[in-house]
Parts: sequence; structure tokens; C-alpha cells
Amino acid sequence: MMRGMLGKGIVRLSLALLLIVGALALSAPWLGLPDPEEVNLAEKLAAPSAQHLLGTDHLGRDVLSRLIFGSRVSIGSVFAILLLIVGFSTFAGSLAGFAGGAVDSALMRICDIFLTFPTLILAMFFVGVLGTGLTNVILAIFLTHWAWYARIVRGIVLSLKSREFVLAARVAGTSRFRLVVRHILPSLAPQVLVLATLDIGHMMLHVAGLSFLGLGVQPPLPEWGVMIGDARQFIWTQPQLLLYPGLAIFVVVMAFNLLGDAMRDALDRSGMLEEAVK
Repeated sequence: MMRGMLGKGIVRLSLALLLIVGALALSAPWLGLPDPEEVNLAEKLAAPSAQHLLGTDHLGRDVLSRLIFGSRVSIGSVFAILLLIVGFSTFAGSLAGFAGGAVDSALMRICDIFLTFPTLILAMFFVGVLGTGLTNVILAIFLTHWAWYARIVRGIVLSLKSREFVLAARVAGTSRFRLVVRHILPSLAPQVLVLATLDIGHMMLHVAGLSFLGLGVQPPLPEWGVMIGDARQFIWTQPQLLLYPGLAIFVVVMAFNLLGDAMRDALDRSGMLEEAVK
């Protein structure tokens, strides 16, 4: 599967871009960059120079430093959200699909309630209840998306339950816990991974959008949505202040989407991708 994926030039380019962004994000504290939160009004809106390669913003903060440190927040928060969603939804969806009956019905009715509302509107509601800040944004987006994943996981589990290898394990007397851990989850994991990879861009836009509206990450913490929100008043005089974080979001979202599409195609060709039963 990996060999087929890496044979595509666009996949190699996407992986290269993500590796570069990831390496910069992880090594940011050791790159000798200026403090991304340091205000220097004497150098506000400075043009690119040897000291500030991408110039400075309206408070004299180094734009390149804020971009690189901001990637730690933008990308790190998305992975935290997906970790919560995948962990909880896999448990809830597997429980509903495998247990059936009243448990399945109760969990799916809860999912229906969450799925009734548009995710961004519901996320704004939860942020309003919980308050602004990075931690509350992560919780809000988790609460608005877990139900969609749980329903898909349930559909996949229902499909896997009728497969021959699962039926044979049940006839052999395998316990329910061992059946789920040894047979259901290994078949479920690649499909959930594809879903999560395809959803990274969507989550990133949610985080950036809430921060842009002033409901998410709060200044002076560097984050790409915050940077766009800070720069909107300079859209006509200093458009590059919006261009840099906007381009960063575009590149990372595009790379993850292309990678997710390639993974889905590879799994589909190998017969590992099940159709989620609604």
C-alpha cells in the first residue's frame, strides 16, 4: 500500500511539505528566532530585512517567528482534537455496533442530536459556554465532531461483524473483548486513519476560523487564525500580513487532503476500505 502511495509525485510532494512544516514546528525553540510575542513598536510594519526575513506586524513582532511558532499551535491543536475524537468515537461506535440493542439505540439517538446542528455554529455555542482559549476550542470542536465519527465507526463495525473471520472467531469461543481487540480494531484502524487524515484540514479551518472571530486562541499567542485576524485591518496597505498565514493554512490543508485521498485510494484498491453503513 505504501509503495503504491509513494509512487505518486503529488503524494511525495505533500509528504515533503508536511515534513518540512513539522520539522520547523518541532525545532522552533532552537532556531534562534525572535520571541514571537515580543512587542517592538519602533519596528512596526517593517519591510523584510536580514533581521526580519518576512518583516514585522503592526506591533513590531517578527512575522516569520510567529508563523513558525504558530504552526505548533495550529497543527498541534488539530492533532489533540483528532486524538480525542478518534479515541472516544472508536469506543462509542464500536460499543454501539457490537452491543446492539438498547445501547446502540441510545448512543445513536445522542449522535442524532449532535448531528442536527452545523458543526461551526455548534462549536461557537460551546465556546460561548466554555469560554475562549485554546483548551476550550479543542473541547468545543471535539464535542461537535465526535458523533459523526462514532456513527461511521458503528457502520464499519456492523459490517465487520458479519465477516467470516469474525464469525469463525465467535464460533471458536473467543471472548467479546478479545474479539474486538484482536479482530475488529485491526480492521477498523486503517479506515479511521483515512477519515482522520481527510478531516485534518477541516479541523484546522475550524480552529483558524474561531480564532479569527476572536472566539478561539487569544493574542498574543501566535496562531495562524489569530495572525489573519490581527492583519485584517491592513488588508489594503500591508496585504502580505494576511498572505503569509493564509498561504500556510492553504499549503498544510492541501497537503493533508492530498495525502488522505491517496491513502483512501490505496486502501480501496487493497480491499481494506469498507463502506460505512449509515
